[in-house]
Amino acid sequence: MLTQFAASLVDGLLIGFVYGVAAMGLTLIWGVVKIINLAHGAILALAMFGLYFLASWAGLNPYVALPLVAIGGLLAGYGIYVVAVQRVVNAPPLSSLLATFAVNMMIIGTATTIFTTSPYSVTFDAGRVSAGFITVPGTRIVATVAAIIVTGALYVFLYRSRTGKAIRAVANNRDAAELMGIPSGRILALSFGLGTMLAAVAGGLIATFFPFTILSGDAYQLKSFVIVVLGGLGNPLGALAGGLILGSLEGLVQVFTSASWVPVIEFGLFVIILLVRPNGIFPGRR
Repeated sequence: MLTQFAASLVDGLLIGFVYGVAAMGLTLIWGVVKIINLAHGAILALAMFGLYFLASWAGLNPYVALPLVAIGGLLAGYGIYVVAVQRVVNAPPLSSLLATFAVNMMIIGTATTIFTTSPYSVTFDAGRVSAGFITVPGTRIVATVAAIIVTGALYVFLYRSRTGKAIRAVANNRDAAELMGIPSGRILALSFGLGTMLAAVAGGLIATFFPFTILSGDAYQLKSFVIVVLGGLGNPLGALAGGLILGSLEGLVQVFTSASWVPVIEFGLFVIILLVRPNGIFPGRR
């Protein structure tokens, strides 16, 4: 039991890093654009297929293909913002929800027609890493390292670069930022693109160790909502901590009970956090 407990905890924590990256995209868009992106799961799923085709058809190493998937996510996010989101940024919240939900349904409907709902998987063996009685697939280790690098790069970008400071200024007060000469429209578009890029990176990493379909993104989108609440709305770095909490919880729950209880417990935690600490465990830093 102790061996299984430790192995499940480690595995859950490693997956939690990837969950955290997925949630960073969602919370970044909310923190800056003030929109809940319901197309988040569809972007995750598209990134999985993007990595699959680059690895299978183009013959690229999945981790070489990952930056290409990330760039595709950035461009897709910018396009979604210009076409569907820009017009509803200042509209009532329901308008933005409907706009991103429409994008979600269009992506899923089109992709289902092309790919069907059959499962796909990226065939890649990165070996295994053993430490005592715990053995971890190499893909988990690489995904964790990639998630840490992405998180570090995001932190440096937001808190050290001129553009990152402009993003934070727009997130704090869009009107005041405009008075200081910051082009808020461009910053909003960039932020939305960065949020979808983070989702694409997470989707690509998940594809290296789990089978997927075009509908797989929905489950990870729901997990992202739980993580965003745990980490604090609008706090990208808190999302990583929330991802670790959720990942470890998933790993431990499956030791003591059936995996079918995982979503029940996750959303029970979601409700408890909303009631007890609605700003999240880690309040956002501006």
